[in-house]
Amino acid sequence: MGLEVVLGIDIGGTFTKFGLVDKSGEIHFEDEISTREHATVEQFIAAFFQHLTNRLDQLDTVFHIKGIGVGAPNGNYYSGSIENPPNLAWKGKIEFVKLMEDQFHIPTVVTNDANAAALGEMLFGDARGLSNFIMITLGTGLGSGLVVNGDIVYGNDGFAGELGHVRAVDNGRECGCGKRGCLETYVSATGIKRTIFELLSEENVESEFRNIPFSKLKPKRITAMAESGDPIAIKAFERTGFLLGRSLADSVAHISPAKIFLFGGLAKAGKWIIDPTKKSMEEHLLPIYRNKIDIVPSALLKKNIAVLGAAALIWKKLDRNRES
Repeated sequence: MGLEVVLGIDIGGTFTKFGLVDKSGEIHFEDEISTREHATVEQFIAAFFQHLTNRLDQLDTVFHIKGIGVGAPNGNYYSGSIENPPNLAWKGKIEFVKLMEDQFHIPTVVTNDANAAALGEMLFGDARGLSNFIMITLGTGLGSGLVVNGDIVYGNDGFAGELGHVRAVDNGRECGCGKRGCLETYVSATGIKRTIFELLSEENVESEFRNIPFSKLKPKRITAMAESGDPIAIKAFERTGFLLGRSLADSVAHISPAKIFLFGGLAKAGKWIIDPTKKSMEEHLLPIYRNKIDIVPSALLKKNIAVLGAAALIWKKLDRNRES
């Protein structure tokens, strides 16, 4: 029979990472395959299947894979499709679940990566036992997963909860989505870098940032420089936290979460991003919500939350199927 696991898959623009995850959240095997090398989704799935089969044949443990969960850009839980994904060669509406099930012959489900991260926190992290919370992923962009009454909010068409594309600044920075002033153009690894360089042009202060090109600047470096007292780094976190907190205050009014979790490279800044975010959120909240909601780092910051989240997605679906 073998050890019962599910296959969690995180599809990125360059690499697709995957792992075999049991029901307790332990990852028994991890690997990755190139996403970019495959011009069509059919070629990608065939190559993925062959790669996984070859790797499993090399393992001592026998695994029984019960289902597949997939986190992907613009993954639609309702339709099982990936629709016009950014940073992928595949265009249009891709019937991804159908193609995967045709190849693997086991249940498959897909959602966007931030929703998957929220499910990972709910099954394997600090959101266990919480019915209402928000997950914010702070990577190249800003992703979000909203959980209400124990379920991800998908909305009418499967694309609800895109906080990265609410308007944070009127006539603001141009976003990759085509709009201006989206929250993720300010609150993300890319966004805070843009803020750093804006501050360098506005402020006449000494800063190590003046010697670092944009392409070399990473969130970890920004955090280290804030800790060393660099005024540009500190002010960049303050501006970033102000905008994130203000937007989160609106989200609190919508769903009244118990907690807000932060994940991603920028979330590893800890107090530097959390403190100004919390301060701004409290200032903008309706009084009945104040001092009730914690903003905390994800418990899975040091783990592969994308793979765990995708695994949580399919475990949750399998449990529901068993109950019905």
